[in-house]
Amino acid sequence: ALYPQWPYCRKRCSYCSFNTYVVPAVDEAAVRACLVREAQTLLRLSQVHRWVPAGGSWGPLKCPPATSHPLLYSITSVFFGGGTPSLASPHTVGAVLEAVAGAAHVPAGAEVTLEANPSSTSTSRLAGFRAAGVNRVSIGVQSLDNAELQLLGREHTAEEARKAVEGARRLFPGRTSIDLLFGLPGQSQDAWAQQLEAALGLCDDHISLYQLTLERGTALAAQVWGGALPAPPQDLLADMYQMARTVLVAAGFRHYEVSNFARKGAVSTHNLSYWRADQYIGVGPGAHGRFVPRGEGGHSREARVQTLEPIAWMREVQSQGHGTRSRAVLSLLEQLEELLTLGLRTDEGVTQERWGRFSPQLSLQHAFGAPGEARALQQQGWLVLDSGGLRCTWAGLAVLDSLLPDLLWQLQRV
Repeated sequence: ALYPQWPYCRKRCSYCSFNTYVVPAVDEAAVRACLVREAQTLLRLSQVHRWVPAGGSWGPLKCPPATSHPLLYSITSVFFGGGTPSLASPHTVGAVLEAVAGAAHVPAGAEVTLEANPSSTSTSRLAGFRAAGVNRVSIGVQSLDNAELQLLGREHTAEEARKAVEGARRLFPGRTSIDLLFGLPGQSQDAWAQQLEAALGLCDDHISLYQLTLERGTALAAQVWGGALPAPPQDLLADMYQMARTVLVAAGFRHYEVSNFARKGAVSTHNLSYWRADQYIGVGPGAHGRFVPRGEGGHSREARVQTLEPIAWMREVQSQGHGTRSRAVLSLLEQLEELLTLGLRTDEGVTQERWGRFSPQLSLQHAFGAPGEARALQQQGWLVLDSGGLRCTWAGLAVLDSLLPDLLWQLQRV
């Protein structure tokens, strides 16, 4: 999977601690050139080759003929995140996609998602992104209540959010996702129930629900910790989450990951690649990656982080082809910890087959079937370990963060 990061926003939301920048002007041509060059460099480094049939080359998003030699890897999804990537031009998005298709095999119909804010998703702009190769959008609605939007520091109103989602659904039917936040200071369960009802009347076949996290250094956290706004009680947060799960599942959505719900098969294949611990490449300021640098003779997966600040990142890309600031080889234990932590977020859990790819010598049964913390969690009804793999029960998925320390401790001992 490939994750290009657009780091700029028009304003910083009150709850945001992401690596984003608000600047008077953006040299988009320079940023575009660096995104393209870094993508090409890291794709070469990962040795995700393209298909090259005799006598020619294949254009963007084209499948090879059956007679071509098979390749081990391909780019199965691209996700433009940020920041606010809908502030970039369709030309920039198209240039990155062309570079990817020119350096790697991209199957026909591969998922290409663009994160978007309602304030930068006019119909004409979305049509431009679709023409550039985007086939899925994820809209940061966050709330359908104007008072809550103001509290969050969002640019848009509830009505603008509705219009943006409706416009996106016309252009990307069945492939328009919305984000909602819950657990806002002062938010009641009744208010959250009304939000869900409104969202169900608006949303397409995918919805992401995130509990608001108060991050150090944000304006909203300072207001809550300073006593100007009330902190939501933990019991209320749990009730909000459980109610949302029940309501969405009753409406035909599959709760396929802790925060994500889909119906009619509209799961995000890109996000699944993270939760399944597949390899992915991060491109752009502050982007993260997990891949094997075979182009350098590497045989082990590395964790890589690109330089955070955009100007410094561009200088590095221009001088050396990429802006990787840190890289570390992941030990087998670290890889299994990530596989466990991410995989248990999904309803499928960590399958036997996927665990075996990372650890052919140490089986799931050997790691978690013996007497210990994992067996106790199974007996208490939080986990299931069977021939399919290790996964959370419906109740366990809601309290996963409290289960992981015991599981990781047992894994470390084994």
